Order: sequence, then C-alpha cells, then structure tokens
Amino acid sequence: EFGEIGVDNAIIESGDEQIVEMNNGCICCTVRGDLIRILGDLKQRREQGALGFDRVVIETTGMADPGPVAQTFFTDEEIGNYYLLDSILTVVDAKHAAQQLDEFHEAQEQVGFADRILLSKTDLVAQSEVDALVERLRRMNPRAPVKPVHFGAAPIGEILDIRGFNLNAILELDPQFLSDIQHEHHDEVESFVFRSDKPFNGDQLEQFLSGMIQVYGPDLLRYKGVLWTRGNPRRVVFQGVHMMMGGDLGKPWAKGEKKQSVMVFIGRKLPKDLFVAGLEQCLAK
Repeated sequence: EFGEIGVDNAIIESGDEQIVEMNNGCICCTVRGDLIRILGDLKQRREQGALGFDRVVIETTGMADPGPVAQTFFTDEEIGNYYLLDSILTVVDAKHAAQQLDEFHEAQEQVGFADRILLSKTDLVAQSEVDALVERLRRMNPRAPVKPVHFGAAPIGEILDIRGFNLNAILELDPQFLSDIQHEHHDEVESFVFRSDKPFNGDQLEQFLSGMIQVYGPDLLRYKGVLWTRGNPRRVVFQGVHMMMGGDLGKPWAKGEKKQSVMVFIGRKLPKDLFVAGLEQCLAK
C-alpha cells in the first residue's frame, strides 16, 4: 500500500489464501526490502512444512513501477533460485487510462512491462474510446495480449502458469533492467488516512464526499475505506478513482468486534485539513 495503512484485509472475504500486507511505501522502492524478507520467510516456512502454497501473487499499489519488483527475482540470488517469475499482469482502467498514461511514468511502465493486459470499465466509455485505447496499448506493448474484463474477472488459466515473463524482451525494453537503479515517485503524490471510533451519518457523509469529488476529483487518484455507519449492522466498503465513487455493504460486524471507520486517500496536493474537518462533521452526533 502506498499509504501508511491498508484496508484491503478488511474488504477481502476470508478464504484459504494467506495475505501479507506491506504499508507506508511502495513495493518498488521503500518497502522492497520487506518483499525480499517476506519471500525468504515464506520459502523457509514452506521448506519446514509449516506452510503449504503453490504460488505467490504480488499485488502492487497503482503507483508502483513493476521493473524493480521484477528485478528482485533476478538480482537476489536466494529468491531467484527458489521462485520463478511467471508473468506480470496489468489491469488498465478504460475510463481513466488516457489521462494517467499521459501524466504518470509509472502507468507507462506498467503497460510496457506487462505480459498480459486486462482492460476494465469498458462499459463506462464509448466503443470508439475503447478502440483508441487498445490501439495505444498495442503500440506501447505489442507483445502483450489485451483482454477486456468485467470487474476484473478472467479465466484462471489465462493469468496463472502462463510462463509469460521474457527476460530478453524486458532487456530490449530496458537494457539497465538488471542494474540496481534507485526509483523515485512524483513528489506531489501524497496519501493520508482518516480514522474514527464514532459512526458516520451515512447520508451526510455521501453528500460531503460527492461535493469534494466534484472539486478535487481530478487530483484524487485513489480512495477507499471501510466505514461504520449509524444504525447499520454491516460495514460499508467504499472506493473510487477520480470522479467515480462506489460503495457496497460488506460483512456484518462481529459480536464484540471494535467498530471503526478507516479511509485512505491518495492524490496530488490534496487539502488534508479540509477533508478531515468535513469528515468529522459527518460523524453521528
């Protein structure tokens, strides 16, 4: 997670998977050492029989450059000898991709390094825009198939065990790929977290967020959270990108569970004080 905390563990339904979350940085730079440590720990526990798994799926923040992440599997000898980098998958938001590709080097890198490109939110834009975007993606990365998906759903056989990563192709794209080059992000992109142990007034919160999005939406790169709303036995999960915000009911609060709202905002030069003051006004009296 780019921000100081993540909320995905509270969003994702529990299953057989084990999730390890790394916060307050980006996996391609500030918490890259954590990635190496965690992969090494998983290897040791698997060899000792304490943990069984077939694959490790790494989901990066949208601000990550995939190059340094992939480097880990070639420049760290222990990791490289134990793990096989199968493929790099990139999900492209058809609604916002044109703007993000124009503005962010990381978005370009994510497309350029991809072995498969999954195109989401195609139902939110005209077919002519989809066609133009697909053409642009293919110019940027002619070796990666582009597949439209609905809510990210794709056949498992098309995204796992595809042996899609080709080191020679990456070296053609970036001859310095195997060099340990430091990576930096745009300084204007920041994140902040809002927490509260008081419930929200749901209607008032929706009205406030809608107004803020109208003003600051172009600079809101990503926002998400898990909310406690007054009179609701279930948590509310919300997330958004730029001007698009959506929410849904999550799992019920367990008996005796501490109820809390946690919201993460990532964007460019956002007025944190204004957001925090407005959110506090939306708390139930």
